[in-house]
Amino acid sequence: MTLNPVAVEELVRRALLEDVGPGDLATSAVVPEDARCTATIVAGAAGVLCGHPVAQAVFRAVDPALVYERLVPEGGAVDDGVPVASVSGPARPILTAERVAVSLLQRMSGIATATRQLADAIKYYHARLVAGWETVPDLRVIAQYAVRIGGGQVQPYGPTGGILVRAGHLALAGGVREAVVAARKGAPPTSRIAVEVASLEQVQEGVDGGADILVLTGMDPETVKRAVEMAAGRAALEVCGSADPAHLTELAKTGVDIISVCDLAHTARPLPFRLSFGDPKALEKED
Repeated sequence: MTLNPVAVEELVRRALLEDVGPGDLATSAVVPEDARCTATIVAGAAGVLCGHPVAQAVFRAVDPALVYERLVPEGGAVDDGVPVASVSGPARPILTAERVAVSLLQRMSGIATATRQLADAIKYYHARLVAGWETVPDLRVIAQYAVRIGGGQVQPYGPTGGILVRAGHLALAGGVREAVVAARKGAPPTSRIAVEVASLEQVQEGVDGGADILVLTGMDPETVKRAVEMAAGRAALEVCGSADPAHLTELAKTGVDIISVCDLAHTARPLPFRLSFGDPKALEKED
């Protein structure tokens, strides 16, 4: 499970340009040019660590001489006060890179932590957890990576994935069957066709029309269960859930194949981290 290095480099470049701009005036004024140090990134709450490759890219973008050491593996569990990484080298670039590196690490770890909690809620059921497409475009690549680190999958719909036929498409195409036929003709041969359906009648139309995935909208768990029985494995069934483990467990009991949480990346709270200057082994002893 890797990140596109070109995408990460561009993200880091833009983030540093916005945060640092023409230069870090405070650091240049206060910190001696020849000062060297070891700084430690420390977790401020329990969760899942995610974002080492991005944080490391930030520090190296500011100064390639900086040495970034992972103290907790990517995807590993952390608790309050646990050192997760150390950065050694010239002090000025460490301080200059601090805000961007820690901010991205916090966001990615927050998404991975929220994903892990939801994935654990349905791990004993057939359903797979999928994060929806509601992500910030500039941060999409790291948000989707964080979802995978947390144990979820990402929504396949989009320019390079499957085709999602929404309610508006159905109204203009003349119905579910007609929309599926049109999508099949216009899509690349390997594309999977997903259709939003809001009733059991539309479920039947979607199955008969040959849709690959039926996205159930506005249905209570009992109706979802009936839809599962109607489809009988002829199409995968997806239902939207909230970022609530209990709600996802209830949906998983219906037998659906996919549970999507569309706003997972938006609603996940950042996991707090801080940069501490000192020996990480000494920090461990203090905690």
